[in-house]
Amino acid sequence: MNINRLIGVFVAVVLGVVSPAMAQEVGDEQLAEQRDTTAVKRDVDSLAVKKSDPVHAVRTLGLVSVIDTLPTENEALRIVLFNDNTWRYVLSENYKQDSTVFSDHWNVESTHAYTDVETASLPEAVAIRLVDSLKSYHYPFLGKITSRYGPRRGRPHQGLDMSLKVGDPVYATFDGKVRISKLAGNYGNLVVIRHNNGLETYYAHLSERSVSAGDWVVAGQQIGLGGSTGRSSGPHLHFEVRYRGQSFDPERIIDFSTGDLRREVLLLKRRHFSIYSKFEQDFDDEIEAEKQEEAERKAAEAIKYHTIRSGDTLGALARKYGTTVKRICQLNGIKSTTILRIGKRLRVR
Repeated sequence: MNINRLIGVFVAVVLGVVSPAMAQEVGDEQLAEQRDTTAVKRDVDSLAVKKSDPVHAVRTLGLVSVIDTLPTENEALRIVLFNDNTWRYVLSENYKQDSTVFSDHWNVESTHAYTDVETASLPEAVAIRLVDSLKSYHYPFLGKITSRYGPRRGRPHQGLDMSLKVGDPVYATFDGKVRISKLAGNYGNLVVIRHNNGLETYYAHLSERSVSAGDWVVAGQQIGLGGSTGRSSGPHLHFEVRYRGQSFDPERIIDFSTGDLRREVLLLKRRHFSIYSKFEQDFDDEIEAEKQEEAERKAAEAIKYHTIRSGDTLGALARKYGTTVKRICQLNGIKSTTILRIGKRLRVR
């Protein structure tokens, strides 16, 4: 089997076109001496499976040397080869879950790009796929948490702080594009990355920044070094996670005691944007409401929006998304004769 066929099969597996059994056959035949470090496989006790198994961090880029990057038959995927005989898939900039994610409210000057988005305008709940089949995730840093999300000395603390030493490496949490890389007031040296799933992650008080606005980065890539710039009482990493400008507790997605991502899909509720909504406060309630949460997640995941482009019509949208003009009008409170404005978002499911 030639290398193109090999790459094609593995790409097909990632896209769900062929079975894992076929992939294993190819792996045994062609990659007997190499290990795929995209994700660490786990033995799972079927009697103790939780609603969502945690996702381990991928290989840190820079921990070993990258010797080559290979294209695949899918322009959105690349293969990175390391000097210790291992490899992993990474997404290229050509991959986007939403075609507008890197254009809507894209601002490389303003620290917060969604200043015109009100919390009340956001859905009651939205399902956010944190990782796909590549499991492309890495913790930003693992250190002692010195200050958590929530009110602090009468002010909102919209992220969490982890102690570190000046010069410790800080990593990109997910694949994405750098929106901000600059000295930003109280944040000090700041890097903001927007990810394919619409989330933004903030990395503040860095001593050095290794990336620039517009750079494409992948999970586990070093984006800077820890420091104590800006409003800081000592070396630490201030880490935030935001959705359309609204911050929520980073511990909802990351277990900082292990470095694992808690789940692949996050059901993010509007109430989570409250500075008082801390992860540990409603952890027990979330476990007890597991079945309800799962139902809500599926319902939220089924919701789809479309950003109007030139030439779009209600009829064309109905055909594209397998619905009717009447249903689209009901969902958006419009009439079939309403003029569609370019850039407006319509709910289509």
